Parts: sequence; C-alpha cells; structure tokens
Amino acid sequence: MALSLGFIVERLGGALHGDAALQVRAIAPLERARADEISFLAHPKYAAQLAHTHAGCVIVGPEQAVAARARGACIVTERPYVYFARLTQLWKAEHRGPALRGIHPTAIVDPDAEIGDDVSIGPFCVVERGARIGAGTVLRAHVTVGEDCVLGRRCLLHAGVVIGADGFGFALDEDRHWIKIEQLGAVQIGDDVEIGANSCVDRGALSDTVIEDGVKLDNLVQIGHNVHIGAHSALAGCAGVAGSAKIGAHCTIGGGAVVLGHLTLADGVHISAASVVMRSILKPGQYSGIFPIDENASWERNAATLKQLHGLRERIKALERGLTAS
Repeated sequence: MALSLGFIVERLGGALHGDAALQVRAIAPLERARADEISFLAHPKYAAQLAHTHAGCVIVGPEQAVAARARGACIVTERPYVYFARLTQLWKAEHRGPALRGIHPTAIVDPDAEIGDDVSIGPFCVVERGARIGAGTVLRAHVTVGEDCVLGRRCLLHAGVVIGADGFGFALDEDRHWIKIEQLGAVQIGDDVEIGANSCVDRGALSDTVIEDGVKLDNLVQIGHNVHIGAHSALAGCAGVAGSAKIGAHCTIGGGAVVLGHLTLADGVHISAASVVMRSILKPGQYSGIFPIDENASWERNAATLKQLHGLRERIKALERGLTAS
C-alpha cells in the first residue's frame, strides 16, 4: 500500500515541491531510503546525507529547502521531526485501519468499575472495583488498573503495566520487624498519557499519586507512591522516581536516571541518562550527574581519590588558615 505526496500534504500541511501524484510505499531513514520511500531530515548534523539519499521525497526545514529541491521532491515544514511523527500516525491509520475497541473475553472488569466510551481492554487485563477509565483509552494485554484508580481520556497503556499497586511503605518496630503501612490513596492519571510496557505507578499512601495530562513513560519505569508528575513530562526507560517526589511540567528524565524521594524538580528541568538526583532542582535547565566511563584501573584510581576529597579539602582549609595567620 502507498500514499501519494499530495494526500500527505493535504492531511498534514507543509509546502510540497515535486509531483503530488508520486506514491511512497514506506517511511525510511535517509541513509537507507529508496526511490519509493519518504524520509526526513530533522537535525543539521545529518545534512550531508541529503545529497546522497535515494529517497523519493524528503521532509526538511526551511534552512535545507534549497538543497532538498536540488536533489528531488521534498516537503518543507517548520518542524520536520514533528511532521515525521504526525506522518507515522497517518501511515498507521491508513494502513492498519481503526483500532479494535471493546473488552476482550479474557479480561476481568469489576462491575463497579466505570468504563468510558470507545475504550479497548485487551487480553488478560484486570480492572478493579471503583476504577475509572476515560473515553478512548487503550489497555494492552495484561494491564492491571487497581482499585479506585482513575485514567483519563485517550491514554495508552502497553502490555504489563500496573497502575495502583501498593506503594513501598513499611515501619520498623521495636523487634526490627517490618510493619506494613496500608496504602490508602489511589492513582490519578490525566488525558493523553502513554505508559510503556511493564512500568508501574504505585498508589499513594494517604493522598493520590498524580500523573498529569500528556505525560509519557517509557518501558520499565517505576513511579513511587505520592509522586506528582507535571503535564507533558517524559521519562525514558528504567527511570525511577522515589516516593513523594514532585516533577514539574515539560521535564525530561533520561534512561536509568533516579530521582530520590521528597525532592522537587521545577518546570523545564532535564536530567541526563543514568544521573542520580539527590537534591531539589528549582531552576530550569539540563543537569547531569554521571561519573565518566574509563578503563577499569583508571576508574579505580579516580574513585579512590574521590573518597579522599573531604580530607584533602580540610587540609587545604587548614593551610589557607595558616597562610592567612602568617
């Protein structure tokens, strides 16, 4: 199956330079695209590939329009990567047809759960008592939505997601036994949230865990109890957020990064992959906390030096006091 360039531009906009009747049969990367495929150039560092690509059409920004027109058909748009994203949605809708809706026969939905219009609940899902699922939301296979948890409209939960498991709360008694703290809150998830496979969002201890509109969680993300994530933030795979942390709107957390409990991240904070956030960050910007990889022997020497930094600091302060006194 194929789409014409004219149809694509009619649906998505942009300025087409080339034959509107040209059919493209796939979306492909610049370096591998063929004459019957469409590609995109979203970052200037890949501009050199433009002259060599065999793509039948390339989506580019205004700064690459002249070079793109010189090589063949192109669609010029202010934000090529966003255009590409919307093209993938159009492609899927046109080639795979509408998504199936309804409740799979193997799913278990409590009679006291509230299911909105046009909801899809996949194989072996569980929706517990008092849960509410908003219109247009899709639960893929083996998703669990716990008691009294709320999902907004048009959410997408991939296979194995668990919403509303108990938060990790225990008190150590006088005999050093762990006493469970019952988790009496729930989870509130806004509209247009997507949660990747095998990710978990724990219910709150007393108040609710909150995921605001438009948040995107990758696979294997752990959200602890009473966490609050602001609108349109995104967390990459294996990120973890400990209990009662507050993440602002439009933040990004890189893969494998950790945010410790009870911390606050302001709106627009971006955490690099594998970083550990150990203090609140109240100013927008990019933050990293990664010890650079090195040959093991060199790494061990540096690590040993780091352990001595506090002592060296005190020695330097003592020397400075001595110099000042003299």
